[in-house]
This record gives sequence, structure tokens and C-alpha cells, in this order.
Amino acid sequence: MTVEIRLLGVFKEALGNGHISLTLGPSRRLRDIITRLTAYSHGLECVMIDPELRDPRPNAVILVNGKEIGVLEGLETKVKDGDRIVFIPVTHGG
Repeated sequence: MTVEIRLLGVFKEALGNGHISLTLGPSRRLRDIITRLTAYSHGLECVMIDPELRDPRPNAVILVNGKEIGVLEGLETKVKDGDRIVFIPVTHGG
């Protein structure tokens, strides 16, 4: 099973690539895909994952096939072969 991943902004810069095809085994939850993706790059983990919550949602809008994961099953969203996942960085400031 393969999913297409697109990283924008600082996520793309941290990984050094904005588009990845990821082949998955039996683990098909979005949470597991994020864990695998951030294992490729400590820099990506630093900018994507909130250090206190250990969660990407404060720093990223995550879309699966064009739908924000909040209207799906959050990080427990199951993905299927050919799904497209997009990570959009959230800018914080004041």
C-alpha cells in the first residue's frame, strides 16, 4: 500500500523534500505514518511535533484527501492505498 505525502513550508525545508511516496505495511493509521515520517528527519520532528503534547496538531493542518483530520478520526484516521496526505504548517505569532 502506498500513500502520497506533500509537505509545505517549513516542513518541506526541514525534510529537504516536499513530496514523498510512502509504502506502508499493516499499520495504516495517520498517527503511525507521522511517526514514521518524523523518524526520517530530526529537523522535521522538531518543527512538526509539539514537544509537550507529542502531537503535530498545534503546528500543522493535516489533510487526508482534501479533508481536515478534525472531521475524520483525527490521528486515528485510517488511510488507504493511494490516499493523499498534506501537511500545512501553522504560523504562530502575535
